[in-house]
Amino acid sequence: MTLTHIIALALIQGLTEFLPISSSAHLILPSQVLGWPDQGLGFDVSVHVGTLAAVCIYYFRDLIKIAVGVIAAALGRGMGIPAKIGFCMVIATIPAALAGMLFESDISTMARSIKVIAWTTILYGLLLGLASLLNRRVLRTDPRDAGGRPDSLKPLTWTRAVIIGLAQALALVPGTSRSGITLTAGLFLGMRPQAAARFSFLLSVPVILASGVLEGHKLLAHPELSGASWGDMLLGAAISFAAALAVIHFFMKFIARSGMAVFVIYRLLLGAALLVFIA
Repeated sequence: MTLTHIIALALIQGLTEFLPISSSAHLILPSQVLGWPDQGLGFDVSVHVGTLAAVCIYYFRDLIKIAVGVIAAALGRGMGIPAKIGFCMVIATIPAALAGMLFESDISTMARSIKVIAWTTILYGLLLGLASLLNRRVLRTDPRDAGGRPDSLKPLTWTRAVIIGLAQALALVPGTSRSGITLTAGLFLGMRPQAAARFSFLLSVPVILASGVLEGHKLLAHPELSGASWGDMLLGAAISFAAALAVIHFFMKFIARSGMAVFVIYRLLLGAALLVFIA
């Protein structure tokens, strides 16, 4: 890969991992649409490590509180809010893990289909728009999520965690967007946008970690799949880290002011452009 490819692909991963527009789709498109060489498994793993580091650092205090709370609950010392969030994260991760094990071969076949990416981009963009519209009405009439910090996860329930987890399993299909579908589910369930986004970001930690471990194991077994040098991978990880950290910080402020409309419009335009491209 050239330096331009490394910078562009790392920025794509860092900017899109936590936005509701599908990072996997955007990483696939340069090779499919622009004819760029495939970046290889090693580079994919490295840029995902960068985004994982970003979310872990941004929510470091939350993750420590969650870990301490879960350990305390396991020792019978009571179920506090941090522990409940931690167990909800586990519950919401299980469906995606099971779906990944059951449908890995089918997913890998779909992964390079621009047609699949185009239609999922449009479909889930429309769902995000509908969820955002209904969410505004729910929050005006349902007091459960109306008070406290905008990103408070106190109203998070086991049922909500299960539903968000089931939605997250759909993100295995390219173009869906893991952050987008979990955010959409949270909005449909009446969670405040900032709270739904915060839980989506926290939920990315076990998902990206598990994916990175699996892909890393595959890379160790088949180093010929790497496709990138150590220098390329380190640079890619650093760029994706910086971009993802900025996105997490500004996304929360953006949705508080402007909502989801810009992401819905972007998804619809992107999906339509891809359909025109393959027509």
